Amino acid sequence: MSAAVVLMAYGSPERIEDVPAYYADIRGGRPIRPELLEELTDRYRRLGIEDSNPLNEITERTRAALELELGLPVFTGMKHWTPRIADAVETALAGGAETMVGLVLAPHYSRMSIGGYRAQLQEALGDRAEMLFVERWHDDAALVELWAERLRGTEAHVVFTAHSLPARILDEGDPYEEQLLETSRLVAEAAGVADWSFSFQSESATGEPWLGPDILDHLAELGAQGTEHVLVAPIGFTADHLEIRWYLDTEAVEKANELGMRVERTEMPNDDPAFVAVLAGIVRRALAVPSAT
Repeated sequence: MSAAVVLMAYGSPERIEDVPAYYADIRGGRPIRPELLEELTDRYRRLGIEDSNPLNEITERTRAALELELGLPVFTGMKHWTPRIADAVETALAGGAETMVGLVLAPHYSRMSIGGYRAQLQEALGDRAEMLFVERWHDDAALVELWAERLRGTEAHVVFTAHSLPARILDEGDPYEEQLLETSRLVAEAAGVADWSFSFQSESATGEPWLGPDILDHLAELGAQGTEHVLVAPIGFTADHLEIRWYLDTEAVEKANELGMRVERTEMPNDDPAFVAVLAGIVRRALAVPSAT
């Protein structure tokens, strides 16, 4: 069997000059208000992303390490930037791939998120090769252990976070929130953490209700209850990028300072060898291939 992996991510602009085109892609070409675009661009500028983006570098290191671990070709496919998912498919097919494993760098399923990746991969691939798509891996034992190791021994109140989505997904029976809470519970139990809660982050201003509570509101609630030390564990994410560095490292820290609280966050999986091993195990199971060890 000639197999390849398409490792998918949301995508991120490489340089600050790419920001307008990046957000135009996310919005499907719909215009964005100039003041909002300037605000978004300023976030990248404040984070020091001028000529290179550390997230893209992390994604490439993860891809290369996974390829080495598996002994299979692994191609990066971005949902909203380059290289595109369709580009990854064409490269894999040109290399002779007959089976393609689609794996998104996001463990929790939602039709609005993971469902979109699957649709793009399926459209690009058609019937030219077998597609094995990994829809969810939120309860993967190795993933749970990776996060638990980051929490063991803490005396802080742990707040798990994930990217918010419009609240209407709950009416549609979407499992996203349920899976996030399950991951949080599994990690807390494995780490021996009893004092924990959950909140969302990165809500967009679309004029409709989003899943909550938002991390900033949640910090205020915790502060009112007398909590002084918080450790944030962004279990809905896998790497350092704008969602982490802005909403948590910048906004949440500023909010905590206002409240007189101490807020820290865990290290992200990024290209940690333990995380690469998690991804390799998921791919092997999708292919039903035993580990070399």
